[in-house]
Amino acid sequence: MGEYGVISDQRVAVIWDSSSPVEALKDLVDKLQTLVGPGNRVAVENINQLSQSAHKESSFDVILSGVVPGSTAQHSAEVLAEIARILKPGGRVLLKETVVTESGNNSRMKTADQLPTALTLSGLVEVKELQKEALTPEEAQSVRDHLGYQGNDLLLVQIEGKKPNFEVGSSSQLKLSFAKKPGPSGKPSVDPATAKLWTLSANDMNDEEMDLLDSDELLDSEDLKKPDPSSLRAPSCKEMGKKKACKNCTCGLAEELEQEKKNSQPKSACGNCYLGDAFRCASCPYLGMPAFKPGEKILLKENQLHDA
Repeated sequence: MGEYGVISDQRVAVIWDSSSPVEALKDLVDKLQTLVGPGNRVAVENINQLSQSAHKESSFDVILSGVVPGSTAQHSAEVLAEIARILKPGGRVLLKETVVTESGNNSRMKTADQLPTALTLSGLVEVKELQKEALTPEEAQSVRDHLGYQGNDLLLVQIEGKKPNFEVGSSSQLKLSFAKKPGPSGKPSVDPATAKLWTLSANDMNDEEMDLLDSDELLDSEDLKKPDPSSLRAPSCKEMGKKKACKNCTCGLAEELEQEKKNSQPKSACGNCYLGDAFRCASCPYLGMPAFKPGEKILLKENQLHDA
């Protein structure tokens, strides 16, 4: 089993799919168990049930997927993410997958370029292609039977990746010190080279290569003009085409609308409108309405408003 890089005492997971021949799967598992030694060190999982297998994080040193001869396993993003989760930090995954030579053929299968990208996006590092070869007639027929793909542009790619040497979501405290070390005088020391960069001496002023800018030259005639106060005033609600004053109106529209509202209220000619119909004129706009208190706001319907 040197081709898979499995050594003694490692925990190994073998992922298979429905296309994997049973005898070939059993033969692979027996060889792995002999290699890693006694104990429950080899786990066998179906690719469609991997997420339900309830393995703990960082459970396996090596994960082999799709390596059973005759397998047509396709690794979705969810499967690759689960593989990365149950792999130990620094652990290795080796998988084989049938790919198409180019995209745009209405196939769910990846291209040879998309497969390494999928492993990288799942969180694996040091992803590299180990082998790429054409399918045998038997393998091509297995793809047609299990994946329903009828094209001939198929390749079998063997690829590996590793999990970073840390767990996903882990954190570590950084030891940073921003305190300046005091000098002989007790004050924070300053690097002489740094101080020189920020020091302008009299000799520097006399340097012929030193060009000094006059700050007044940075302003043109337009910058020196006093702005027109009207240009600094915010446009009023009316200028902006609003018919209703803002909540915190400061342009005077609210007062203007309030005054118009007061002027639109009908005025009493006799001053007795509030006493009731017995005291009202024949042309009183409040005729037919109940008595009300002086100063009380009364809303009249439009058909009640008419000239006296």
